[in-house]
Amino acid sequence: MSTQSRTSGGVKVGDQAPDFSLPTSTGEEVSLKSLLGQKNIVLYFYPKADTPGCTAEACSFRDSYEVFKEAGAEVIGVSSDSSEDHDKFAKRYSLPFILASDKTGALRKSYGVPATFGLLPGRVTYIIDKQGVVQHVFSSQFAPQKHVDEALKVLRELA
Repeated sequence: MSTQSRTSGGVKVGDQAPDFSLPTSTGEEVSLKSLLGQKNIVLYFYPKADTPGCTAEACSFRDSYEVFKEAGAEVIGVSSDSSEDHDKFAKRYSLPFILASDKTGALRKSYGVPATFGLLPGRVTYIIDKQGVVQHVFSSQFAPQKHVDEALKVLRELA
């Protein structure tokens, strides 16, 4: 169930990534615009903090975070969890990357992230280059750790 591009009106490869400004686990704001020109972005949407699949995915990103940094990328995880819940999640698992709170689901909607079975928020990773162009889209609800492998493969190709 992996896709290189979105269907049904979502953000796809070659599109300009929608900008955003969201609160993070540290209480600060993160925006795409503030990172453009400096780093490639790994923007990954996940259903809910502290659930088995999301914890496995986050820990995979954590375990490879130095590799992402060496590749000139910043990792941003997004869910509808509150900043406080993200803070607890980040501390509990020593997550060094940014966790952003999309409480209303507006960012998820602007990217066209689908719901699984119409209920569960989707798990999709977008690789956005320094110019803000989407270079890769990977969607797999049931292979959370594969998101890291896919992201690293694409970042190596961009380098």
